[in-house]
Amino acid sequence: MSKKINLPDDAKFCANRGFAKFQLGDYRGAVADYSRAIALEPENAAAYGNRGRAKYKLGDYHGAVADATRAIALTPDFAINYLSRGFAKSGLGDHRGAIADFDQAIALKSDDAVAYGSRGRAKYKVGDYGGVVADCARAIALTPDFAVNYLYRGLAKYELGDYEDAVADCNRAIALNPENAAAYGSRGRAKYKMGDYDSAVADATRAIALTPNFAVNYLCRGVAKSKLGDRAGAEADRKRASELDPTLRVR
Repeated sequence: MSKKINLPDDAKFCANRGFAKFQLGDYRGAVADYSRAIALEPENAAAYGNRGRAKYKLGDYHGAVADATRAIALTPDFAINYLSRGFAKSGLGDHRGAIADFDQAIALKSDDAVAYGSRGRAKYKVGDYGGVVADCARAIALTPDFAVNYLYRGLAKYELGDYEDAVADCNRAIALNPENAAAYGSRGRAKYKMGDYDSAVADATRAIALTPNFAVNYLCRGVAKSKLGDRAGAEADRKRASELDPTLRVR
């Protein structure tokens, strides 16, 4: 007969077990352990913050915001809780609220590349393309091998009409992550604007191979094929784009 092992039931043990479960990807188990730690020690700021991060992983953005807010109330000078709350607000579509939280995270920790990159992505969502370029440049200076920052800087440069630099940033994103469908698609759109229709078709084709259900890549490939005189190919791509997203238009 196996001997029953009685595990301790104190806040520190439960929090440590929750951390281990989080590291293993058991986010529901982590939430349960952090909840027990909070029940035993209601002012445990770290347990609130960590539970919020586990909830974020589970897609419970409202719960993540609530837990991060409680952690901030208990320990207002801990940058990671503002960063976590910003992630959750972005998940809820509150990009301006996310920017405010990323601002505070940066004020507390000025060399946090993740906070700069995250703020840049939130600024992209609200149309502050100059802000995106500045934030992604700062993130790149701090961590130069993170592809997403080159991608978003390239996207912002595209919106600002700086197509050559947009291509350069997409090139770097692809070098760091050769399976980056968004970078191929974005580079193709910039090349189209520069009149390089053959390259636009090639990049859109690569993006489609990686993410076959993203309508904008078919649309962009279609308009590039049209410029090259491939009417049948253009019509086929436009039809597929319309099937995937009837509201999509060329810009």
